[in-house]
Parts: sequence; structure tokens; C-alpha cells
Amino acid sequence: MSESRVTLSIEGNIATVTLNRPDKYNGLDLETLEALVSTARAIRKNRDVRVVILRGAGKAFCAGLDFGTVTKTPMKMLLAFTKFGVRKTNLFQKACWAWRELPVPVIAELHGYCYGGGLQLALAADFRVATPDCELSVMEIKWGLIPDMTGTVTLRELVPLDVAKELAMTGRRFDATEAKQLNLVTRVAEDPRAESLALARALLERSPDAVSATKALFQRTWNQSEDQAFHEESRLQFKLLRGKNQAEAMAANFKKRAPDFRNRQRDY
Repeated sequence: MSESRVTLSIEGNIATVTLNRPDKYNGLDLETLEALVSTARAIRKNRDVRVVILRGAGKAFCAGLDFGTVTKTPMKMLLAFTKFGVRKTNLFQKACWAWRELPVPVIAELHGYCYGGGLQLALAADFRVATPDCELSVMEIKWGLIPDMTGTVTLRELVPLDVAKELAMTGRRFDATEAKQLNLVTRVAEDPRAESLALARALLERSPDAVSATKALFQRTWNQSEDQAFHEESRLQFKLLRGKNQAEAMAANFKKRAPDFRNRQRDY
């Protein structure tokens, strides 16, 4: 695995993860997929991290799967496509889903191109901030394929069925302004870096346990029955009420001072 494919820097509780193949518009090869998984794993172990910003070096966020490189090693590609044991994801899926499974919010910072697997990676984040001229596409159909890097789940969370079908069946390209209208990006900004950092700092003002539990709550209950959703609300709230960060949030509000939160106390 080439760690240089993905870089990680941590500053002030914010982890910045950068796709680092600018000469290939950050196209995803097998080494990049492995590096994404290992980087997410390292972040999960680091309770200092409270927000993640996922971005791409150079002129693009990610132009999708690097078919020219991946198809040169068919056995490795086959292994990456295989699910082992009881795992629900293969390597292609895990490289995206690992960010959804992190117990902290993830902000994808989009510019240039966001195609195919790159779009599925962005959709696995909790928020997406894009430049107005960023070009997006569910591009797998161009290669005679379907979106199979968790896009079937993330697309259905955000758009109606007919829109998902149209985007996936045509592979047409569209800019971030239309993506915002389609609900595929959270915000459009001329300076997505500044906008992403502003959102990250706003999240840092809140209890890391409450932010983590909120992510878990909505991901687990969005398509559940009312009974299941209400049960999960109560279960998570009970955990928060027993934590030091919730007590600190209460104290800070009553005393009208800025809270001094500890690192996240547990995974939710």
C-alpha cells in the first residue's frame, strides 16, 4: 500500500484527509482504496479527532476509478471485489463506507471533477461543499457498469428514485448548482475550503459525544419504523445523559461561558 496516495494531517481536532494523485485527477486505484480504508481506521482510533475534511489535491476532487491502472492487475481487482467472511463490504465499497461508519462528521470538499467512484466517496460523507463549477456525474454507465461503491444506499438517501435512475442510466455531467437543486451537495461556495472549515469549527463548538450520537441516530433510524426510531432515540439519549460532556454542556449554558469539552467518551 502506498500511503502517499492519501495524506492525513490533524490540527485543532480537525483531520484533513487529502487524495494525493493530482497528476491523475485523484483517480482511484487499488492502492488509493486501501489507503482510504487504513486512514479511516487510524482516525477512528484517535479520539482527538472530532471532524474530518475529505478533499483532493490538484485540479479535482476525484475523477473516479482509474480503470487503466486497476485492470492491469485482474487478480488483485478480483480480490478487491470479493467479500470475505461476514463482511458486508468489499474493498471498493469499504473505501467509501468507512467514512460513513466513522463516529465523527465528515465534510467532503469538492472542486474540479467528482465522477463515478469519486462521487460515491463524496456521498458517503455527511456533508458536501462544492465550488459552483465543480462537475459531477454518476459515470459508471459510460463503462457499461452500475454504481457499486455504496451509491445504491447513498443516492436513495438524497434523491427520488426516478432521479437516481436518470443520473445512473445516462451518466450525464452536471454542475454543483444543479447538484444543490438535486440535493446531492449541502452547500455551494466559491471557497469550499473556507466554508468547510467554518462548518467544522461550528461542529467543534458542540459536545463531541452529542455530535457523534446525532450522526449515529439519523443513520440508523432514517428508514426505520417509528417504534424502532423512538427506541434508538431513548437508548442514545440515556448514554449521553451519563456522560461528562453532556454535564459540561449543561454547566456552560447555565453559567453563560464557553464549554470545555473532553474528547469523545465512547463510540455510539
